Formats: sequence, C-alpha cells, structure tokens
Amino acid sequence: MSVIGIDHVQLVMPHGGEEQARRFYCGVLGMREIAKPAHLAVGGGCWFAGGAARIHLGVEEGHRPSRKAHPALLVDNLTSLAHRLEMAGVPFTAGKPLDGYVRGDTSDPFGNRLELMERIATSASIAALPSAEPGRA
Repeated sequence: MSVIGIDHVQLVMPHGGEEQARRFYCGVLGMREIAKPAHLAVGGGCWFAGGAARIHLGVEEGHRPSRKAHPALLVDNLTSLAHRLEMAGVPFTAGKPLDGYVRGDTSDPFGNRLELMERIATSASIAALPSAEPGRA
C-alpha cells in the first residue's frame, strides 16, 4: 500500500462566496468549474479543475483563510498569469528562488494563499538531455 497522488486540495471560504470564487478561479486563473454531486452541493462551495489540479472550496463557519499552508499550482506561463492577476487587482509577489522553477504567491478572494509555479529548464536539466548526433536533426 502506498500513496499514489493527490486527488484535490480543500480550501475554505465564507458562506455565499461562490460567485467570487467563480470570478477568480475561472475568470482569472482560467480553471473550469466542476459540478459538485447533489448530496454535497447542499452545503455550498464549489469545485474547480485545471489540468491535473483540483481545488475544492468548502463553506466554513467562522472562516479563517490559510495563509501558510497552501496548494502549489503548476502553470505554463507565470509571467502572463502574474500580469492577468495584476490587471484583475489581485496582488502577486515573486517567490524565492527554487531550482527548476520560477514561482510566486497570490491569494484567492478569501485570503487563502496560492503558490504559482512554472517549471523552467536549468543548466543541470539541459546538460542531462541527450545531445544530437552529428548530421542528425
């Protein structure tokens, strides 16, 4: 028996925040909404997906955002997404260096921290690529 992956990350939001969540997760981050099963939808909240990433937002009384614990979402163009966040009035802070990534932080409308990460080629990863044989493209 072993852990084989993460199905989703659950974040919290206050009651009635579904439209704000949709504007941010779909409109700004470009994720799509996934319908919640009817027996779970009665409690409010909403679910989103983008690539293999799944974010579930659940309603919590006495909502307290997660400012330290966070999902780290892989993105394909961090510069473009950071610009889109800024244009939407959502602050973005560049992250500390981490080999193989360029990254930064933002928050959803409910104050939950989100780390955004783009994979980049490093000199070590480029050196590990097989070199082309002479005369072959």
